[in-house]
Amino acid sequence: MYFDPLYIILSAPILLFSMLAQWAVKSNFSKYSRIKNSSGISGCEIARMILERNGIMDVKVEPTSGWLSDHYSPSERVLRLSEPVYGSNSIAAIGVAAHEAGHALQHQDGYSMMKIRQSLAYPASFASNISVWLIFIGAIIGAMGLAKIGFFLFCIVVLFQLVTLPVEFDASRRAKRILMEYCIVNDKDSHGVAKVLNSAAMTYIAAAAASISQLLYYAIRLGLFNRRDD
Repeated sequence: MYFDPLYIILSAPILLFSMLAQWAVKSNFSKYSRIKNSSGISGCEIARMILERNGIMDVKVEPTSGWLSDHYSPSERVLRLSEPVYGSNSIAAIGVAAHEAGHALQHQDGYSMMKIRQSLAYPASFASNISVWLIFIGAIIGAMGLAKIGFFLFCIVVLFQLVTLPVEFDASRRAKRILMEYCIVNDKDSHGVAKVLNSAAMTYIAAAAASISQLLYYAIRLGLFNRRDD
């Protein structure tokens, strides 16, 4: 192992942005978790309302442990809300719950980017576990073919991160629109919901940027940008 200035140059700005994004999420969620929404409805109630009004009767809404571990599982047909969201009637809670319900609506609508993301989920998980090792071992023993296989596997990870962006942005867009259409939030609440969801979106942008930066680093160190003389 050795200190590589190039890695620091490429990763330092992304790391700083990631830290700012995480701070923004924690700050906004904490702030709007202490403010009750104008309708007094809880996270689990708004999630169930959105599902039912859109004819989705086979998706369960259940609590899960962890901080902001909220997620929708298409394969299980389960929408899981973290403890600070499930039973809370805060502005932050209904924003996060509506966002996750937005993913269920994407699934029902056959949203193309969600389908692509689902198809990439397992390959990306596999690639993330093995690609770095192939690149590292290939570079150490001089087996560039092995390293390049690792590089192209890591491209799948990057693609997954990029596809995740429109999926998350669309779910937030749906959440904001639905909360207004259902008259769940007033203008003040809507501002808070937007702050929470927009700061969460920053974390997905940071994750995608980090993976792109890492891919660029591998490409440079593997000499993939070097021109070959004929």
